[in-house]
Amino acid sequence: MSHVEEINDLGRLDDYRLLWNALWPETPGASFFHSLDWLRTFWRHFGDGQRLRVLVVHGPERPLGILPLVVRTEKTRVGRLRVLNYPLHDWGTFYGPIGPNPTATLLAGLRHVRRSPRDWDLLDLRWVDRHGVDHGRTPTAMQQVGLPCRPQAWAQAAMVELTGSWEEYWQGRPKKFRHNAERCRRRLAERGKVELVRYRPEGSAYGDDDPRWDLYDACLRIAKSSWQGASTSGTTLCHGCVCDYLRDTHLAAVRAGAADLCLLMLDGRPIAFIYHYQYQGRVYGLRKGHDREFACFGPGIVLQQMVLENSFRRRDCLYDMGVGSLGVKRHWQTTLAASYRYTHFPLSSPRTQLLRMKRWLVERFAGPQVACA
Repeated sequence: MSHVEEINDLGRLDDYRLLWNALWPETPGASFFHSLDWLRTFWRHFGDGQRLRVLVVHGPERPLGILPLVVRTEKTRVGRLRVLNYPLHDWGTFYGPIGPNPTATLLAGLRHVRRSPRDWDLLDLRWVDRHGVDHGRTPTAMQQVGLPCRPQAWAQAAMVELTGSWEEYWQGRPKKFRHNAERCRRRLAERGKVELVRYRPEGSAYGDDDPRWDLYDACLRIAKSSWQGASTSGTTLCHGCVCDYLRDTHLAAVRAGAADLCLLMLDGRPIAFIYHYQYQGRVYGLRKGHDREFACFGPGIVLQQMVLENSFRRRDCLYDMGVGSLGVKRHWQTTLAASYRYTHFPLSSPRTQLLRMKRWLVERFAGPQVACA
């Protein structure tokens, strides 16, 4: 018989570091966002106004897994609601339980949620890899514990499956696109020596955890010199509301062996960057940019080509280009992956029932929508 221990204080999570770090590598589809180091960094910067609910599921003989949850207040079509959700907050593509037993972890964790005093108005598990590692376990677990849910597509991300050889992949891209990319590379090479610098340290466990702030700061300088410097979206590498978080997260990723920083150099000068997190051969593209001075030479295209070729040579298995700007990414991708949300609307809450009806009406008359609040 399993039992669940709930942790609401960030400081107490340090007591579970060894357990978390043991379960993380065994997590299906694991990414850097499943690590304790990422959660701690994220929470230090954005935890105010949210409640942490990390559920540690213990089996008869050993811990089975960890279900990280948070309660945050969100604005919806029916007003502000307290939403119980995963902590990812759209920083990555997919999320789920930590450990090799996701089904048992979900069942025990959601049963605990069902039996605990309700401090939320809406249970909304997002970023579920419905067609990948989830295998239907999320809706099944919710149904079994008495939390019936409605599915909805949440977001789409462009993926490059790094199977076969680089040559096979590249020949599979549209001919016109290949010719344009190769023309950009030739034109840039006419200006000087073109070089890829890729920094992927192995982490503190291997004595390889130099953050290389010179490389990171080069990415920042490029971001500031690009369109990102004037952006007010709050999503760029150099924007004031996230730059401290991203800098601290870079340090955490380096120590965890999950940082992957790429720079395109022209005669030793950085002119474009792509910043990734990587784990177990799965690469996630977080941010990218190029110096506007060289925009006519397509440095972003050149760098993306060189990075993907390098990933094939390294034998990475998946390159996640992230959500958004799918039109720009369509020629690179080999597949389009969708994440899903599973929402439980408590019958005792009139406002959540109104929200359920609104979503149903939108889907009924406008067709399936992505990320309808």
